Amino acid sequence: MKKIITFLLIFILITAMVSVVGTQILQAQRAGDGNSESGQQSQDADQGQQAQIEQETQNQGEQESIMVQQKEQVKAGNTLELKNMIQEKQQEMNQEIQQLKEQQKEVYQNQNQVRLAVHSLLAMEDLVGEIGPQLSEIAREFDNSVQATIEREEKIQTKNSIIKFFMGGDKESAEFIEQEVAVNLERIQELKFLKESCACGVEIETLLQEQIDSMELEQDRLKELAQAEKQIKGIFGWLFGWFRI
Repeated sequence: MKKIITFLLIFILITAMVSVVGTQILQAQRAGDGNSESGQQSQDADQGQQAQIEQETQNQGEQESIMVQQKEQVKAGNTLELKNMIQEKQQEMNQEIQQLKEQQKEVYQNQNQVRLAVHSLLAMEDLVGEIGPQLSEIAREFDNSVQATIEREEKIQTKNSIIKFFMGGDKESAEFIEQEVAVNLERIQELKFLKESCACGVEIETLLQEQIDSMELEQDRLKELAQAEKQIKGIFGWLFGWFRI
């Protein structure tokens, strides 16, 4: 009986909150009717903001993939050249970030380390002996993965706060990221195995290990992000979960 009463009280509270939000939206729409041009622009901006960000992210990802493909044939001939290529790529990515919107910057700043590692593995193909082609293949697989996880992470970051409050986190994107992380961890194990058979000098081996470490750290971060997102149940999720007890 207590549960039923509590449920009814919570239901009334939620209904009232939804009513308030709905009223605010209705008032905003009515206010916009007085100035059709301004109102339409505002409505278009609200509805299209997330779609625009997602499209920009997709375009950014496609540009990055094209750049990787174009630079696949550009391989370092020695250790010094490899270090210079890594440094130049780092500077290039830092400049790219400055041109992004604030909601995109954090995502790219986090995942840039994997993008840099991809570039580094491709560049060192001729410096690691027989394992070079295998390193490059894994790098290309990581490149595809990082573009996909960037899009999903951005969906999580840009999800409407009101929707998240009531409905909870983006479970679909979180589960997708978890799946990618699981596959990437297997790829990292392959990289570690290949490193053990690397016929290369100490400096190249150190640089290779640095790329592996960067990739591994990013997978840990993504795993934590996905787990945290799945823990956001929202009002309805919490209510239904409590009522089943």
